Amino acid sequence: MRAITVRDREAGIGSLALTELPYPHAAENDVIVQVHAAGFTRGELDWPGTWTDRTGRDRTPTVPGHELSGVVVELGYGTTGLTVGQRVFGLADWLRDGSLAEYTAVEARNLAPLPSDIDHVDAAALVISGLTAWQALFDHAQLKPGQTVLIDGVGGAVGAIAVQLAHEAGAQVIGTGRAADEDRAKELGVHKFVTVEELKGAGEVDVVLDVIGGEIRDSATALVRPGGTLVTIADPPAVHPTNGRAIFFVVEPNRDQLIQLAARLRDGSLKPLVNNIRTLAEAPEAFAPTLRGRTIIKVTED
Repeated sequence: MRAITVRDREAGIGSLALTELPYPHAAENDVIVQVHAAGFTRGELDWPGTWTDRTGRDRTPTVPGHELSGVVVELGYGTTGLTVGQRVFGLADWLRDGSLAEYTAVEARNLAPLPSDIDHVDAAALVISGLTAWQALFDHAQLKPGQTVLIDGVGGAVGAIAVQLAHEAGAQVIGTGRAADEDRAKELGVHKFVTVEELKGAGEVDVVLDVIGGEIRDSATALVRPGGTLVTIADPPAVHPTNGRAIFFVVEPNRDQLIQLAARLRDGSLKPLVNNIRTLAEAPEAFAPTLRGRTIIKVTED
């Protein structure tokens, strides 16, 4: 099968290449998915799990990418809940070969059924961004109707989905980003938009969802009112809210949440961000920082 592999940690993006790999093995409770569309995070070449297995042993060449949408073609021993021929989407394991391949092995529990009227590209774009936004707002921040939430980076994939979910939940949404993001942010449901330069004047909030880190996160943290919550996915925060909580987390697979996100995608209340679509052969160049915005790799034609 064809797959994108990366071989040299020092070379990073420069060692990404389209190669031929053996068809994957379906371990116990796995499924093999024929991947139709896949997503990736540009920073994942810096993650330890990209290069080693659970015991710390080198596993190069490795296949990057973790978001996927496709069709189940094989069940591993003991696998239940999914069937061969079923459309699915979800999150490939962090410490095994990922989704930038024609076929990949995934734990069945990490996948959710994909309705027939949802496009594979949209489904792949929804996985990490959707799960991250959902878990940040509802699992960790426990956002309630009527509360005020400030969402950093609303022009990005996570921020865009978080705005839509927070708006639907009845929160007052303040979005931050570049001036060019304002019109799009208001279309998504932001009640108030502020640029990074205007952040300190945004007023007190109950929740901050930070996807950027650094000085922007620290400035937003100062806006959290007593008893409020900062949730960040950038890195553990050095500054905590006064009399509040600070939470750093890494997104986790969750079938029930994927089903909830898919339902919103179907009814039109949620739209993931997709700026670019590339073929599998074009995936190495899609990692380049010069390609701005959210890129989805179309691996197999529907």
